[in-house]
Amino acid sequence: MTQETAPVPLVDPFARPITYLRVSVTDRCDFRCTYCMSEHMQFLPKKELLTLEELDRLCSAFIHLGVRKLRVTGGEPLVRRGIMTFFEAMSRHLDDGRLDELTLTTNGSQMRRFAGTLADLGVRRVNISLDTLDDEKFARITRWGRLSQVLDGIDAAREAGMRVKINTVALKGFNDDELFRLVEWAAGADHDLTFIEVMPMGDIGNEDRLDQYWPLKDLRAQLETRYTVIDTPERSGGPARYVRLEETGQKIGFITPLTHNFCESCNRVRLTCTGELFMCLGQEDRADLRAVLRANPDDDAPLVAAIREAIRHKPKGHDFDYSRQTVRGRVSRHMSHTGG
Repeated sequence: MTQETAPVPLVDPFARPITYLRVSVTDRCDFRCTYCMSEHMQFLPKKELLTLEELDRLCSAFIHLGVRKLRVTGGEPLVRRGIMTFFEAMSRHLDDGRLDELTLTTNGSQMRRFAGTLADLGVRRVNISLDTLDDEKFARITRWGRLSQVLDGIDAAREAGMRVKINTVALKGFNDDELFRLVEWAAGADHDLTFIEVMPMGDIGNEDRLDQYWPLKDLRAQLETRYTVIDTPERSGGPARYVRLEETGQKIGFITPLTHNFCESCNRVRLTCTGELFMCLGQEDRADLRAVLRANPDDDAPLVAAIREAIRHKPKGHDFDYSRQTVRGRVSRHMSHTGG
C-alpha cells in the first residue's frame, strides 16, 4: 500500500465530512420492482463489473480515508456469486476498528441462506425492502417475488441476531390503504419501519412516478388520525428523520428527498458496481474510479487522489421535484445501477 499513513479525512466543499459509503456490488436482482427497473432489464456485461477484489480495494481506500459506515447494496447484493468473500474481507475493518458498521440493503429473498454467515461476519443491522403485506400485490409490484420467501428471510435475520429495519416505498394507489396494517405488523414484530418517497430515476416503462407519488407529509397526516406522532432528534447516519408513535412506542422513519430536502447534512457517496462514484444520488456528476484502479494495480496513491478530487465536486444538493405536476430533476440511471 502506498496510501498516506495519516490521511486527511474526506471533507466536501460545504464542510461535510464523508463518513458513509454505499456500494452497489451488482446491478442484477431476482425481482423486477415496478418503481426500480423495467421488466426486461438489460443488465451490464459482467466484464464491466468490478471484481470482488477490486471492490475490496476501493472500499478499503475509502475506509482508510475516514469512511466509518459501509452499506452494501445492489440490485440485490446477495445474488452476486461469492459475495460472502467480500463481506469477509470488509469484516477485517470492523476487527481493526477502522469501520464502525457493515450493513446491507436487501429484498430479503436470500436471507434464509446467508443470515447466519452475515451475522458471524459482524453485520448487526439489515434493511429489508417490503412494500406490502398482501401476497397478490407483492407479486404484482415485484413481478417475480414471493412474499412468503421474504417474510421467512426477515425471520432468519432476526433469528441470527440482526436488527431488521423495513424500508417501504410510499406508493399512492398501491399501499396507501395498508398504512396502519404495515405499522401494526412492524410494531408487533419489533421491526423499525421507514417510509421512502418514490424517486424519479430511470426508465421504468409504463409506470408513471407522478401517479405513484405519495408525499410523506400526507402519510404522516394519516398516521396522526390514529396515533400521537412525536418528533425525535435521532439520526442514524443516513437521510431519515424519525418520529415515535406514543401508543406503540415504535420508531418510524421518513426519507423525503422530494418534500423535504435532506442535503444539508449529507455525509455519503455512492459507488456503483462498475466503479463510478456518484457524489449525489440526484445528480449525474460522476467519477470513474475503475479506470484509475485498473491503470494502477500496485499503487493506491492515484486512486486516493482520484477519490479526493471527486469529493471536491460533491454538490450542495439534488434537484428532485414533483411540483407543478411534472417530474423535474429526473436522472437517467436506474436505482439498481447506483445502489438503493
